[in-house]
Amino acid sequence: MAQTGAQAAGGADCPSVSFELFPPRTDAAALALGRTIDRLAEADPAFISVTFGAGGSSRDRSLTVLRYMLDHTNVEPMAHLTCVGSSHAEANRLVREFLDAGITSFLALRGDPPAGSDPDAGIGDLGSAAELVQLIHRVQEEREPFGQVGIPGLPGVTQIGERPRPERVAVAAFPTGHPRSRGIAQDVDTLLAKEIAGANLAITQLFWRADDYLGFVERARADGVTIPILPGIMPVTTPARLARLTELTGVEPPAELSIDLEIEPDADAQAELGIAHATRLAAAVLAGGAPGLHLYTFNRHEAVLDVVDRLGIGSQDRLVNERNTTER
Repeated sequence: MAQTGAQAAGGADCPSVSFELFPPRTDAAALALGRTIDRLAEADPAFISVTFGAGGSSRDRSLTVLRYMLDHTNVEPMAHLTCVGSSHAEANRLVREFLDAGITSFLALRGDPPAGSDPDAGIGDLGSAAELVQLIHRVQEEREPFGQVGIPGLPGVTQIGERPRPERVAVAAFPTGHPRSRGIAQDVDTLLAKEIAGANLAITQLFWRADDYLGFVERARADGVTIPILPGIMPVTTPARLARLTELTGVEPPAELSIDLEIEPDADAQAELGIAHATRLAAAVLAGGAPGLHLYTFNRHEAVLDVVDRLGIGSQDRLVNERNTTER
């Protein structure tokens, strides 16, 4: 059964918030990331996801971050998995390793081939995110086969119980179109195939206009997609980062945001421009019915928590404590 937006959020009345991190590349970055995770955890997110390099290139670092969340926070960690460069055996082994470590939520992605290579080269045995979703469920079923459970009122009589299932198996959605898509109809059909394969949550790639997200969701619902679709948003606080995101995603940002960041010389004022834009965008999609927000952090907590605070959707305990600290 597909989750409702509130179930995906972990609450009935308040929109969910979740975050994305990438594994640190140095020991110093790892220490800083631990502090960032602690701060993000205070917002009581539904989950925090951790990216994963193609072919398992950052497996150990990703697993270390996920284990830190398990050991030091109450946050649900979500592991990214990609198809690129992975055989069936390797993917099976990796999913089992994450499950054995206590990770029960995944973001299944097709992934991108190395820059400059053929788009279909090196994809590996798994040709799509839907196949990876199926593999995640299959590995879980193999790890924990059906068990026997008692029947109340009938001593000694048992029946087959349900297998445990992964907490969340999320997939990507593309409100502005996948780079290799022929159009929105194909993007929606692909998302529907992922849901049929067993995905129970979708998270969008970056977009800059509320209508892009809202229009995509409307079309997806009309075509039979029922799983929650979380909008992915990043507060962009420097012109260099905005340019890099445009290069990576191919999605052109609003001209006014690009120009305002470019002509503003003060770093704090640049940050305010990016946070204000992300807050307006988040407010618009929430008003349009989004079940929550998935915020891309760039491994920093300040800007995303500022957005959460301005929207009033963070942990009330954290907001009260921060106000008291400020007043002192």
